[in-house]
This record gives sequence, C-alpha cells and structure tokens, in this order.
Amino acid sequence: MFASIKRFLIGRPLKSNELGEQKLNKLKALAILSSDALSSVAYGPEQILLVLMTVGAVAFWYSIPIAVGVLILLTALILSYRQIIFAYPHGGGAYVVSKQNLGIYPGLIAGGSLLVDYILTVAVSVSAGTDAITSAFPALHDHTVLIAVAFVIFITLLNLRGVTESASVLAYPVYLFVLALFILIGAGLYNIISGSGPSGVHAPLGTPVAGVGLFLLLRAFASGSSALTGVEAISNAIPNFEDPAPKNAAKTLTAMGLLLGLLFSGIVFLAYYYGITPRPEVTVVSEIAEATFGRNFMYYFIQGTTALILILAANTGYSAFPLLAVNLAQDKFIPRMFTVRGDRLGYSNGIIILGVLSILLIIVFKGQTEHLIPLYAVGVFIPFTLSQTGMMMKWKREKPEGWALKLTINSAGALISLLVTIMFFLTKFTQVWTVLVFLPLIILLFHRIRKHYEAVGDQLRLTTCEPALTIEGNVMILPVAGITHVVENSLNYVKSLAPHQIIAVHIPFDRENEAEFQEKWKAWQPDVRLVTLHSPYRSIIQPLTKFIDTVQRKAGESNYQVTVVIPQFIPKKGWHNILHNQSSLLIRAHLLYRRNVIVTTVPYHLKK
Repeated sequence: MFASIKRFLIGRPLKSNELGEQKLNKLKALAILSSDALSSVAYGPEQILLVLMTVGAVAFWYSIPIAVGVLILLTALILSYRQIIFAYPHGGGAYVVSKQNLGIYPGLIAGGSLLVDYILTVAVSVSAGTDAITSAFPALHDHTVLIAVAFVIFITLLNLRGVTESASVLAYPVYLFVLALFILIGAGLYNIISGSGPSGVHAPLGTPVAGVGLFLLLRAFASGSSALTGVEAISNAIPNFEDPAPKNAAKTLTAMGLLLGLLFSGIVFLAYYYGITPRPEVTVVSEIAEATFGRNFMYYFIQGTTALILILAANTGYSAFPLLAVNLAQDKFIPRMFTVRGDRLGYSNGIIILGVLSILLIIVFKGQTEHLIPLYAVGVFIPFTLSQTGMMMKWKREKPEGWALKLTINSAGALISLLVTIMFFLTKFTQVWTVLVFLPLIILLFHRIRKHYEAVGDQLRLTTCEPALTIEGNVMILPVAGITHVVENSLNYVKSLAPHQIIAVHIPFDRENEAEFQEKWKAWQPDVRLVTLHSPYRSIIQPLTKFIDTVQRKAGESNYQVTVVIPQFIPKKGWHNILHNQSSLLIRAHLLYRRNVIVTTVPYHLKK
C-alpha cells in the first residue's frame, strides 16, 4: 500500500542511465533557478519604503537613488557569478570558492549560511506568496500558516518527482508573473505619460527632508538589497544544466539579471510616482496594481501570478539546497545520506529535510514574512561577501588574462556586499543576531560530523585498525519463550552451524512456570542445555544481559565467540505486529551496542 501511494505521488523509479534526461535547458532553468530572485521584486521595493516611512512619505523619493545603488550591486554580482560559473563549472558556488581560496573555515561559514538561507528561501517565499493571497482575499488571513504549510508540502512532492518534471510545471507561473509585471509596469508608465495616472502625490526628486541621514539611507539600501537574494543559486546548480553546462548557466544568469533589474526598477518607480505607502495587510504590488487597473480582472491576474511565483520561488531552494548538501557531504561535513539519489534521480533526502525544516520555520514565525526577510537577507550576503573575496584572492594568485578587470569587479562586489552585511547587523541586530549564534553551532556540528567520519575510516581501514580476534569456536545462546515452531526453526539453524556449545535461556516470571518448562524442555531437547533465569521484576533484558556477560568472560579465556540467536516470527500482515510485544526487537536493539557479541535473528514467517 505504501509503495502504491509513493508511486502515485512521485512517479515510477528512473534508471541511473536516465540521468541525462533530467538536465535542464535554459528556459526551464531560468524559471526554477531564477524564481527566488525574480519573486523578491514583490517585496524588495517594499522593504525600502518601510525604512523611509519612518521619516515620512516625503522621503519616498530617495527610493530612486537607492534603487540605482541596488542595480549597481546586482550588476557586480551577476558579473562576478558569471566568473564563478566558468572558474568552478562543477557547482558549489560560494562554498567551493571560499573553501579553495580563503580556507576551510570561510568555506564552512559560506556553506552553513547558504544551507540556512535556502531553508529561509522556502519559508520566506511561501509566506510572502500567502500574504499576496490574503491581500486579495482578506477572509483567509487567519489561515496563513495552514495555507503556507500546504504549499510547502505540495512543492516538496513536486520536487521529489524529479528536476525536469518540476521545471515543466513551474515554468508557466514564472513566465506568467514576468508577463504580468511587464504589463503592470507598461500600463503604469502609459498612464503617467498620458496624464491619466495619479499625480501630485509624490515629492519631487531632490526635495530636502529633515531627518534623512547617511545611516538611514544605508539602512534602506540594505533592506532593498533583499531583492538580490537568490542570485547565487545558478552557480550552485550548474550540474543540473544541459551541456555545455557552464555556458548555459552563464546565459541563464545574465537573463535573470536583466529581468530582475527591469522589474525591480519599474516597481520602485511606480511606487514612488503613485505615492504608494506600505500597509500591514496589503503588499506594495497590490496597491500599484489597484491604482493602475482598479479591482478588475488584471488586478487579480497580477495578484494571482505574484502569489504563484512567491510560493514557487521556494523551488530555487529545492534546486540549490540538495546540490550544496552534496558538496558538503562529499567533504564529510554533513551526513552521507545527502549524496544518495532517490527513485527519481533527485537528491530526495535533501529535498525532504528542506521541506520539514521550512515547515518548522513557518510554524515558529507564524508565517510572518517581515520577521524572516532580514535573517534571510543577511544569510545570503555573508556568502556573497566571502565568494567575492575568494575570487579576488584567486585572480591575485593566478593572474590570468584580463585578471585586473575581473579583480576590480569582484573587489567592488565584495566591498558593497560587506557594507550591506554590516548595515544589516547595525540596523536590524534584534532580528539577525541569531546568525551569530547558529553559524558557530553549525560549524561546530560540521567538524563533529567530519571527526566522526575520520574516526570511522581509521578504525575500518585494514592498515590501521586493530587485528581481528582469533576465533576457536562458537558459543550459541538462544533465548526461548516457549516450545514452538519458531524455537524449533532457530534450534535447527543453530545445530547446522556445529557450534562448540548451545545454551537455551528461558526467563520465567514465577517459579511454577519455571519447573514446568524445564520438564517439557528436557523431554523435547534433552541434548540442548537449558538455563532458566528467574526474573522477579519481570525484566527480560537485565537477567539475559548479565548471563551473556558471564558466558562472555568465560568464553573469552578460550577465544570462543559468543553469538546470541534470537527467534522471531514474522506476521503475514504488517499491522499484525502491533498485536505482539516485540520482545525479540527489544533484545536485539539492546545487544547491538554490546562489544564482542554477535546478534543473529532467525525469522519464522507465519502463513495466516
């Protein structure tokens, strides 16, 4: 039944040689890897206005020069990540760049930040998309968390079906969103040019505003830079592209930068010209669409596509998180299960873990996007800074042709990214201070995991591990609860191994049953030694463990191996297991952690 449900939800298994068919062309890659960056247009401009609003609506004209600064940073990041794509064509992005050029600790900081950032990508995107839905339908506002969780489950299942299948579904909403915003921006500009749009509600550019200082402008710039989150995703996901992967990834990155720059500029300008003031339960895009079209079909079309891309922007996290996890797992910093491909050739463990953690974040923060965005943004600007700095070191060390220009681009990107990161800590410390806590903890966890893997490798390696013990014979201990076919089956198996000695162990809870069982056993198996261990406290494991310890000490003196053979019957139907006490499972689970004791289970399958 479980297998049938699994096949229905994620599809039939794919063969390993079908992996090439799971690669993305540029159009599909642009949709699923750029959706995070493009969707941030829906909340990036709003973050600028929220900061400027503390001074007053008259300060909104500053959003124009601030947007120019964001576009300069976007250009530097696009040019830099194009260089990263060609320099590191196997993916890994900021983690690989930082690790190879700055050292292991900067690499782990970048990798840890991005892992957390992709979890936040899913939580922020889905929460923002839910906000867009509740803006259009206020009656749903009380169900924000439930709606967001349902969307995360849906996107997780979609990604478990495979890269190409999820891309085929997600490409349409992304391009519909781009079309909708271009229509909105075009209609807004037409209204302005024709004089039919709102007029006189915005302060002219250059209007003096009391209370506006450099610190406030930098704070607004840092907030607006949240629109650049997701720019790095393409450099992490190069292995998902069709060949030639680096060239296709670079073209996709450029296209994403152009679209992001045009949409961001258009929304910022319309918000300024219309004199849009952010409101708690209505997004800026919603206000612009209503001012441009009114509450008609186009308004709901824009709100619908905005909600869709905000929700589906989470797919960028699902595309990049598993591939980053693979790089970290290959370096032994996170569990190796992240390197295993699932039935549909995707890294399903990474997809599932990402979905679960994102749901937890949404529940903890109650789906409030504004509480997540600062933490989300600072989590990506740390890797931005490190990757740019790493590329600077690479060009200075290698000095390839044209290295001076490349160094200049990366230096500018590193400086601006560092400035944005500092501003986030200075202006939003109460919202981002947790970064200073979880990053050291994540790095510590990385090192503990790697230390474990190294210790395991040292102990398993034939050249370094302890010499194997010489075994002269086997002492077989057989716990028995009664005289049944299950015990008979296990005894026959044990006798076939010709052990040195067989000891059957029975653990009664009262004396009457003890004597009765001994008589029955002697009549049934007179050649097999029976030991009864009375248990007045009704425990099976404690007396059995003590007996095994005693036998083990005596057997060790003669180089005999102690093996515990556990009889176990297997019901015909799985749900029948809950009707039995599972003593054999408890014994096995306990004994597996005892040194120098071999545990063997002999199953007996019931027929009805």
